[in-house]
Order: sequence, then structure tokens, then C-alpha cells
Amino acid sequence: MPARTGQQYLQGLQERERDIWLGGERVKDVTTHPGLRHGAEAIASLYDLQHDPQYQAEMTYVSPTTGDRVGLSFIIPRTMDDLVRRRVMMLHWARTTCGMMGRSPDFMNVSYAAWAAAAPFFARNRPAFGENIQRYYTYIREHDLTLTHSLINLQRSRSVAGTFNLAEDTALRVVKETDAGIVVRGARVLATLGPLADEIGVYAPRMGRMTEGHSPYALNFAIPCGTPGLKFLCRESFDVGQTHFEHPLGSRFEEMDCVVFFNDVLVPWERVFMLGDVGLVNTTAATTHSSNHTAHQGAAKNVAKCELVLGTALLMSHVLGNAHLPHTQERLGKLMMYTELMKACMRAAEADATLDEWGVMCPAQLPIEITRNLFSTAYPEMVEILQLLGSSSFMIRPSEADFHSPLAPEIEQYLATDAATAHERVQLFHLAWDIACSSFGARQVLYERFFASDPLTRAQFLYTIYPKEAMVARIRSFLGQDDHEAEALSPP
Repeated sequence: MPARTGQQYLQGLQERERDIWLGGERVKDVTTHPGLRHGAEAIASLYDLQHDPQYQAEMTYVSPTTGDRVGLSFIIPRTMDDLVRRRVMMLHWARTTCGMMGRSPDFMNVSYAAWAAAAPFFARNRPAFGENIQRYYTYIREHDLTLTHSLINLQRSRSVAGTFNLAEDTALRVVKETDAGIVVRGARVLATLGPLADEIGVYAPRMGRMTEGHSPYALNFAIPCGTPGLKFLCRESFDVGQTHFEHPLGSRFEEMDCVVFFNDVLVPWERVFMLGDVGLVNTTAATTHSSNHTAHQGAAKNVAKCELVLGTALLMSHVLGNAHLPHTQERLGKLMMYTELMKACMRAAEADATLDEWGVMCPAQLPIEITRNLFSTAYPEMVEILQLLGSSSFMIRPSEADFHSPLAPEIEQYLATDAATAHERVQLFHLAWDIACSSFGARQVLYERFFASDPLTRAQFLYTIYPKEAMVARIRSFLGQDDHEAEALSPP
């Protein structure tokens, strides 16, 4: 099958029954449910972009298996040109959703592309697992599937670090091995895009080293979202039934987050990619460089999000007539700085990309990792800047219906500015509200704070990979301490 259309994607969701719960009720059809359908339509629009004559050449490539055109996010980049082409494609998708759907299908696609290229790594666990990961990657590429994923085990206590806190009655684990496959039980969070996905990828985060080196919690597999025993529990929807005028983001881009329950779910052997080996689980992201590739996808999302906030802020200052004020320019300057820094780091990661041991062109680790560190703290500040720039104008937001009420003449007269009609002003501030103040916007801030783990963990990782010795050597040289014995700066 070549790259899917939006209609084919929606039809696939309708044809595969899943156990999805929202608001105490089981969702029969996510494509018609009021809290989910607009999110499904947003994903469908991404698939339609693959067939838009204006973009098709930048959205797809020729499958090495079938000769059909398939989604470009599935490409295993072998050259810098491949990496740039993939980034162009991912930016098209990210800009279509204004960066508000952080787990669009390309996030998982780049992971499985990296893993398939590194199939010998998975074969170290068991030879068949290397074949499994390659076969599965080909399958999702040729069927253009949407994947969600869940990484983190639920915890009963924070008394132990989360990734090491494994309780048998909560954490996902293998309870049995059979001729047909493994049986797993437990719960995982946080499956973003869960109700809107065809399949779910399940893999373990880093785990504590165990003396025997083997654990029933060390897993990597993928199964259809309709697999028996698999249940998705949604949070409340932030698509609250209002119009695109009043909630322009929430009414379009609700990607939903879920808790996933695995009630003795059978995973066929051909869908198992890693099992039991703690050491391999702990080194998967670094050895396969999948973390670099997902950060590359995340950087494209971040750029689109920066552009949304910056563009909204610039238009706000124009409409309110305060763009000439020094404090406004200072705040806008910071938004510009974050936007351009994000672009620069993404491009630097491409410019300094190198072939890894699997023959994959891999974005340079340091600049692409900085996009993660930067955005976890920058985005909350960007939202705060938007609040400061808008101030009380955020409260001057009559509904769309008010413009058709007897008060319409007064609204049109008094809410207009020198640069915008009342309708234009109110529409703009509904967008700003959805970015900076609504429940949808608040979820986005929380999401970005912890998108790639917490800021402290990311900072520690950056400290670990940064080439500190070279910096210190330069200072020692300046001080005439060239003969001083070098000290180890990296943690053990």
C-alpha cells in the first residue's frame, strides 16, 4: 500500500475496534466522538498532505520494497540530503498543526527506522528479534500506520526513582512465555495519541542494573491497539465543543493522553523485539541513536511552536499599537531569539551529522540534545511573555455568537483598534488565550516541561555528553598549566 490518504486513515480507525474509555463511557468510534474527532481529522490532514500536488514530492519517497511512494518520515537517512529532506517533511507536518501535536506519526516512524537499521543490536538479545524489528518497520512503512507509545510504569510511591520503582501489581511485566508469544500484565503511561493510533509501541525506559542482568520488566514490542486485553483510559478532552473562532487550537488539535492497561495481553513472538536483557534496554537509545532522531523530529515541532507564539505576539503588538514600546520590543526580541536558536540548533545537528556504525546519517548529538534542554524551560517563558504582552486584552473576548447579537454594533465600535476591526482583534485574542490561558494551552506548557523527561535529568545528560575536557584544557593552557595532569570531569 502506498502512502495513505486522510480518508484511508479514518477508515482504518473505524474498522478496528479498540477498548477506549473517556468520561466513564466506552468510545465506539473516535472519528465521531465529540472529544476526539477533531484530533483524528487533524491527523487525517497530515496524511492528505502526502497527496497534495504542492507537497507530495517533499512528503514521500519511493519504497525500496514495493516501488510505491511512502511517507518520508520512514526513510532511513543514509546521507545529509536524506536528513534534510526528512526535516523538510517533518516541518510541513509540524506547521500544519502549529506544533501542537507533539506525537504526530513521524515521532515513532523515525524511531523504528533507526531501530531497523540497527537490527543486529536487537539480534544480540535473540537472533530472531533482529529480523522482527526489520520486518515490523517494513510493515508499518508499507501500510503507513500511526503509532502511539508508552514508556513509563505507574508508581505507588516516589520513594524510589521512577525508572527503578517496579512494583509487581502496577508495572508492566512478562507474566508468562508461551509457544505463541509472551503474556504481559500491568499499566503504562502516557500514551499520547492513543485513541487515534493504529498500533502501540511499548518499550522500557532505562532500568536499574540488576545483579542477574535479566528482568521481566525489560521489554520492547509493538501490537495493534485493538489487541484483546488492551485498554486505554483517556483524560478529559480539551476539545470542549466550541468553534474554531473561540478555541482555534483546542477545537482542532486534541491529541489526547492515556493510561494503558494490559490485562494478560498476548504479544506474538514476531512482535517482540527485546526481552529480559537489562543491559540492552539501558543502551538501546544511545547505541541505535534513536534518541537523536526523535530529538530531530521534536526540534521540527519546536520550531513550528515557536513560530506560532512569535507570530501571535507580533500580531498582538501590531493590533494593540504597542510594538514601538521598549518593553514590548524586549519581550518580542526574546521570542525571536528562542525561535532562531531552535532553528540554528536543528540545522547545526544536520550540518555536523555523521554516519553511525549502522550506516545511518545521525544528527549530531550535542546540538540536537540542546533543543530538548532549551525548550523545556523556554516554552513556559514564551507563554508567559505572551500573557504579559496581552495583559487585560485576554479578557476582552466576546463569543462568536455575540457578533450576531443586538450588541454587535457596540462591539464593532468599541473593540476595534487603529490596526484591526473588532472581529479581527477578538479572533486573535481567542488564539492567544488558547495558547496561553486555556486548559488546552496549560496542557501544552506542562507537556513541554516534561516532553523528554524532567529538566534536571536532561541537564545531567547534557553535562555527561558535553566535551568538558577541551574547555578546561583551553583555560589551563591560558594559565600556563599545560603540564598539569588532566582530571576526569565525567561522572563514573
